[in-house]
Amino acid sequence: MSQRTAVYPGTFDPITLGHLDIIRRGSRLADRLVIGVTTNPSKTPMFSTEERIEMVRRETADIANIEVVGFDALLMDFAQTQGASMILRGLRAVADFEYEYQMAGMNQQLNDQIETVFLMADVCLQPIASRLVKEIARYGGDINKFVTPAVAADMAGRSGRDGQRG
Repeated sequence: MSQRTAVYPGTFDPITLGHLDIIRRGSRLADRLVIGVTTNPSKTPMFSTEERIEMVRRETADIANIEVVGFDALLMDFAQTQGASMILRGLRAVADFEYEYQMAGMNQQLNDQIETVFLMADVCLQPIASRLVKEIARYGGDINKFVTPAVAADMAGRSGRDGQRG
């Protein structure tokens, strides 16, 4: 039987508890889960690609079938180079579904041999978005409900705040 490889792409700026939930659950669906850390020209990252790769590696070190790889290419080209048969995507709300549905359709047009698999975010993690976590951190709000302590410390070092209101 061939190995099932999935790719979970994202900017992970920063990696949140929501991302980690999808990664843990997704790692049970595939023999090998490649977390593809990429750039998004429409986003302003807080961390460099290399910093985000290291952050994701640190936060997923306890999951045996995970690989973390940076990429700057079309997702379907990256997935093909990784030998993936599926793309893993997390959904939080209807707005996510509309965007992801369109992307899945476009990706299928590029390579119909790779399926897109959607996982619903855990209900208590659905509101978490990296963009909002960064905004809360920039204004000194408490982000400890949204990221691990190590990521909160990374963000505090970057934003000049301690990750929570004092």
